[in-house]
Amino acid sequence: MQFNSYTFVAFFVTVLVVNNLIESWRAQKIWLLITSYVFYAAWDPVFIVLVWLSTAVDWVSAQQIVAAKTQRRKKLLMTLSVVVNLGVLGYFKYGNFILDNLVHALHAVGIDYQPPPFDIVLPIGISFYTFHSLSYTLDVYLGRTKPWTSFLDFALYVTFFPALVAGPILRAWQFLPQCKEPRRTTSRQLAWGLALMVLGLFEKQVIADVVMAPAVDHVFTGTQSIGILDSWTGTLAFAGQILCDFAGYSTCAIGVAMCLGFSLPNNFCFPYAALGFSDFWRRWHISLSTWLRDYLYIPLGGNRQGPTRTHVNLMLTMLIGGLWHGASWTFVVWGGLHGLYLVGERFVEPRLANAEWRHAAWARVAGVALTFVLVCIAWVFFRANSFTQAFELLKGMFGMSHGRILESTNYPLVGFATVAILAIHWYMRDRSIEQLAERTPWLVRSLALAVMVVCIVIMQEKERAFIYFQF
Repeated sequence: MQFNSYTFVAFFVTVLVVNNLIESWRAQKIWLLITSYVFYAAWDPVFIVLVWLSTAVDWVSAQQIVAAKTQRRKKLLMTLSVVVNLGVLGYFKYGNFILDNLVHALHAVGIDYQPPPFDIVLPIGISFYTFHSLSYTLDVYLGRTKPWTSFLDFALYVTFFPALVAGPILRAWQFLPQCKEPRRTTSRQLAWGLALMVLGLFEKQVIADVVMAPAVDHVFTGTQSIGILDSWTGTLAFAGQILCDFAGYSTCAIGVAMCLGFSLPNNFCFPYAALGFSDFWRRWHISLSTWLRDYLYIPLGGNRQGPTRTHVNLMLTMLIGGLWHGASWTFVVWGGLHGLYLVGERFVEPRLANAEWRHAAWARVAGVALTFVLVCIAWVFFRANSFTQAFELLKGMFGMSHGRILESTNYPLVGFATVAILAIHWYMRDRSIEQLAERTPWLVRSLALAVMVVCIVIMQEKERAFIYFQF
């Protein structure tokens, strides 16, 4: 069940209407929990057991951590939670990957090992809800939060359907306090929530699926040699597609939650206007970058143990962040490139700190442009199906090969959409959608939403799943 489906529309309307008819706050939470399980079970009801496992293990672990008399027992319980959550995640997401690499390694040393068939189905959203649940236990262990007293609230936190399968990745302190008092949706919240859903669906269905996806599909198919124009068009198209697809999902999720009276954290803040890579990761997939910062980078030592250790910690964090996205070495390289970017930034920044030209307008524009170009180069590995395909595409981007495969309409569509995205991000760099809406006359806002609704209805091709569902 996807946000961009008529099935979800019927589901959401039912949830919303019944939720507002129920008087008891506890009964409302039970209703939302049941509908969240139904939402997840619509893909495969068998895997709901994994959601229950994470919920039960982390609830019990957190309660026992607080009750434990010794630090050794606390650490043991925390380790149990980490092992169960990451073990389940590792088995389902990385089992085939590990086995394939083991077979290749054995073949490399002359051992012909042929394993039995080992096809594992990846449960949708497993990377997200395991991080929801695990962060709660870690926060209790680290003393950042106290164990919650209501299992119903905790179960709803882990499985709240707007954020269940593709984020934003929730923390307990962001969601659980909202479960204390009854939440009745105001007319303003409902209007804002529906507007955000329209905006998110427009980003997904119109920009990502109709404008950008055809060029991406052509360029990232096979390993043919293509020229600089097609290579860059395809890469820019994917940069726009991945942004509008994932930011569109997050915007929809925030809107759906708002219609139900809940607040979810912002997950994107106009990342293609980032000036440098630290700034990029403060703006892109914010819930993941802060999760990795708080539970990986800082525990590794962060930047507290000198430059060399800081660089190592950055690289490890970004490599693991790349692997989190998918069981493929291309994702690891993508993460590694961003690690190198962050290390390089830390090397260059102090040497430019006193340069007067650094604060000039042209320098800021050049810095944003350079950041965007390097992000696009990294996107090649994120999207490519193999290293061969990635290197062929990079050869084309740097003018080392020739060939054309795109249709003539792809160039202006992708070019105009890319320029529009960059211009919007630059203009909104230090603004928010709420601030923009407040300054815009209601008639203009209404017309913009009406145009987006019409485009969503008439500009539909084949139904495409959200890209981050595979992670």
